[in-house]
Amino acid sequence: MNIILLGPPGAGKGTQAQRLVEERGMVQLSTGDMLRAARTSGTDMGKKVAAVMDAGELVTDEIVIDLIEEKLKDGNAAGFIFDGFPRTLAQADALNELLSRNGVQLDAVVQLEVDDDTLVKRIVNRAAEAAAAGKPVRADDNEESVKIRLMEYYKKTSPLIGYYYAKGDLKTVDGLQSMDEVAADIAKALA
Repeated sequence: MNIILLGPPGAGKGTQAQRLVEERGMVQLSTGDMLRAARTSGTDMGKKVAAVMDAGELVTDEIVIDLIEEKLKDGNAAGFIFDGFPRTLAQADALNELLSRNGVQLDAVVQLEVDDDTLVKRIVNRAAEAAAAGKPVRADDNEESVKIRLMEYYKKTSPLIGYYYAKGDLKTVDGLQSMDEVAADIAKALA
């Protein structure tokens, strides 16, 4: 099974992806993790990624698609979870092309739906709890930065909701429930 987890920053995509990895043996394709791993890999692709990142530039969609294509060749995976990709309609089209070219089917797009005010409070509280526990806190886990990240999400990524709905792939889950309830609803959506 191959799925996309869609939702704004802090909606719980990473948490739920980890559960799917543990419970179903799926492979999480987090573009940020893939770029960091490629950068230090020493491969030709890794050198290309490092050069772009070291120059302070954004890695192109083409490079990200190439990284995803490398991962899709893992025949031992029980499926893939796309986490943080696609973020734009152009990336969704590129992903569709890639999957088609490799004979891979997208089974579902699971949207974690959350209320903005609750989401901001969730992220700010998470940062406060991490700081109180002496754990690292993301520099952008504050109210102002979260609102900026949400604005970017709504401008660039939220059009994917309609895109995947029109294709018949979208399943919506209430992301404000407990982690276990969200996981149970995701399991129902994927059944």
